Amino acid sequence: MNEETFQRKLAELVAEIGTLPEADRERLTLLAEQTKERHKQLKATVGQLQESIDFLRLSIKYMLFDLEATRRENSQLRKMLEEGGE
Repeated sequence: MNEETFQRKLAELVAEIGTLPEADRERLTLLAEQTKERHKQLKATVGQLQESIDFLRLSIKYMLFDLEATRRENSQLRKMLEEGGE
């Protein structure tokens, strides 16, 4: 369910709650507001997780680049040592 559909369905629910007797309306309105707040918090958490995953991917790419560079340097130094020893 996308954001637009969620907001539309929640608005429909709130409108439907408005037609109920006062005793039920108050309790259900509170639940609808809590649902809206939890949805907002969930979206924020998912956004933070996506940012963390993106940062982790970038960090891994840098680490792989550094590892490959270190391997190349190590190989070149070994070759220099072997040539110097002969």
